[in-house]
Amino acid sequence: MTTSRIVSPPVKEEHSDGKDGPGKSKNSAATGASAASIRAVSAQVVAFYFRAPAKAFFRTRVDYMAYARAINPLVQSGAAWSWQTTTLGLLAHAVKTHGWSFIPNQVLPPLIANVSVGAVLYTSYLQVLGRIHEPSSHSVRRTYPPPYLGQTFAAGFMAGSIQSVIAAPLDAIQIRFRTSEMLEGPYKSMWHYSAHKLHSIGLNGIFAGWSLALIKDSLGCALFFSAFEYTKAQMYYGFLTRWYGSGHITVRGFDLNSENSSDKPRPVIRPYYLIEPAFLLAAGVTASIAQQVVQHPLTEIQNVHFSRLESLDYASSLTQHRRNVFRLYYHAYEKTFEQCDIQAKRVGGWRTWLYKGFLLNTLKQVPSTSAGLIVFEIVRRKYAQEADVICIQKDGYDILLT
Repeated sequence: MTTSRIVSPPVKEEHSDGKDGPGKSKNSAATGASAASIRAVSAQVVAFYFRAPAKAFFRTRVDYMAYARAINPLVQSGAAWSWQTTTLGLLAHAVKTHGWSFIPNQVLPPLIANVSVGAVLYTSYLQVLGRIHEPSSHSVRRTYPPPYLGQTFAAGFMAGSIQSVIAAPLDAIQIRFRTSEMLEGPYKSMWHYSAHKLHSIGLNGIFAGWSLALIKDSLGCALFFSAFEYTKAQMYYGFLTRWYGSGHITVRGFDLNSENSSDKPRPVIRPYYLIEPAFLLAAGVTASIAQQVVQHPLTEIQNVHFSRLESLDYASSLTQHRRNVFRLYYHAYEKTFEQCDIQAKRVGGWRTWLYKGFLLNTLKQVPSTSAGLIVFEIVRRKYAQEADVICIQKDGYDILLT
């Protein structure tokens, strides 16, 4: 039999020895009140940031260094790696060439776009999960009982769908971005270029190929969040109850194999502190792999479809009737499938073609995603509004998570 309850930690009482004078007491009270207010406000700000973080730990939606690389002679000539080809080196060359206005005009717009997409994704996920799983709506360090796999899958699916809608204009710009247009055109900044490009392709061009993006984002995020939450919660709690409930462990001098008599205090188990970080790491790795299983093959299909978008934009501009526009995009998907089938046959089948380079791309993404999720989870718990701990009650002993 397994039950749980939330236990509030004891509050330490502070006593004054009465030696301070009235003036000093007032100053101390004012200082303490100011410090407490600042601490409370800062904690709330940090807590909000990490509950809806401004940086997602996925690959960036828009490449904010594309223009800086395009104008760098070392990158264009294919020179060997050096500090000048790193991000700082590329920015230093761009600022030296175009002045400090290069950063707000060319770098900040895609950075803000990535920040916005990440904030929308995580905020949507937390809000949807809180709606369908009431304990997840509370700002606590640990959610117990944790959400079911179906609930996290649904929340991730909805969050990915919302992100896909918000990111559609960004994807449209990223796919059609041409450095030559920036260099030769009358564009003062990336803001100006993006506005002109979106206006020229119209609503049809913005959502061209969006069906593939919707499937990729919704399923990818659903698998990502469900795998992460299941590994760090259900698998972690299940491991604790099985490991410490195996009947072969002695805690504080009490053999859990033996029956507890009424005169013996109830043993309390505090799990080894490295167990939970290990499950967080495993959760990040599992989530990255699960997401890549869906997103990698769909990205291959997207690349084929996006290579034809410029011709689709031109054909769509000549077609005024809405029915003809839908027919145009329907046939475009048919052509994409035919091209994908040709490429798949060249390498030995669909599975070989779709998962070509899967292992390398996954290995590149796993470290950053895992580390980001660990930081996100730990700091979110650290700045949780409530400092409660979870006590899992088993037959004859308790497992205390602090």
